[in-house]
Amino acid sequence: MAGKLYLCATPIGNLGDITYRVVETLKNADLIAAEDTRGSIRLLNHFDIHVPMTSYHEYNKMEKGRILVQKMLDGANIALVTDAGTPGISDPGEELVRMCHEAGVEVTSLPGPAACITALTMSGLSTRRFCFEGFLPVDKKEREPVLARLGTETRTTVFYEAPHRLLKTLQILQEAAGESRQIAVCRELTKLHETVFRGSLAEAISYYTEKPPKGEIVLVMEGVSEKELIRSREESFAQIPLRDHMQRYLDQGLSKKEAMKSVAADRGVSKREIYQQLLED
Repeated sequence: MAGKLYLCATPIGNLGDITYRVVETLKNADLIAAEDTRGSIRLLNHFDIHVPMTSYHEYNKMEKGRILVQKMLDGANIALVTDAGTPGISDPGEELVRMCHEAGVEVTSLPGPAACITALTMSGLSTRRFCFEGFLPVDKKEREPVLARLGTETRTTVFYEAPHRLLKTLQILQEAAGESRQIAVCRELTKLHETVFRGSLAEAISYYTEKPPKGEIVLVMEGVSEKELIRSREESFAQIPLRDHMQRYLDQGLSKKEAMKSVAADRGVSKREIYQQLLED
């Protein structure tokens, strides 16, 4: 009978955040696969867990993944832990999960700490709709399409960032989203020196220029409002001469009535107003 992969969420700071279920699962596993064995051994020692451990990280995920899958096919139950938080979120755990599904190995996830959700809920920004971007790509070409979406992204967006790159990332976000966009900079979550800076991107840049940050950071940025998007769209269409705007739709095969209706919707006015302006022209 094949074993199972257990995705075990571990504390992102405060050790008290671990669940009873995760502790019991780690104690009863046949093997613990850890992204950072040096950090994980401290966690295991704290909870008096003495199960064999092996490394599983970004640089050996393919080769070690195949080995781990075979062990599970042979009946071993393996617990996967990341450096901190929930495995599979911005770490190589997602690759092992994929390999398990392809091999027919059962996977279960034990819920617990996740820095992205912790930051989101304490940011004071909208939690109704959000997206997670992880770390912004370092390569400019890979980063450009991500930044391009931010100009029209209405959902709250969550990023991870290292302290030495925070200022540069804030400046990049300001160029893409505007200096007035609100952001929460969450630092050292669940730890003794946990802080949250809340303000505009411009204010955050000014603050962290004076006070360089330390510790792990999660950025939570508000989305652009639907009303602002609509207003921007209407203003953009208003710059087009009315007859040229009409002609665009006529060239697409629409009737004059349909074209006026479409133009009116683009400009945020009534069809009657478009008709009147055309008469005056």
